[in-house]
Amino acid sequence: MDIDAIHKALANPMRRQILAWLKEPEVYFAAQQHPLSLGVCAGLIDQQTGLSQSTVSAHLAILLKAGLITNQKVGQWNYFKRNEATIAAFIAQMTL
Repeated sequence: MDIDAIHKALANPMRRQILAWLKEPEVYFAAQQHPLSLGVCAGLIDQQTGLSQSTVSAHLAILLKAGLITNQKVGQWNYFKRNEATIAAFIAQMTL
């Protein structure tokens, strides 16, 4: 676990918001046609943020590098979900 990368990722309010949305995908991404168990399609995250695709891609890349999210590619689509194990380990580390 890279504590510094996690702190950097969490320093941005939009990245924190993406993590919050991914915590409850059934609330924020209910319109997704594929099962939410795969994660949330990057295109829907783009739409939810209202930012450009390239900006959202950069945010997702930072979250991925920090280990806070995982991705799964299905065909041409990328699906993202929270990495609860890393999040829990980070929280535990911060409470020491």
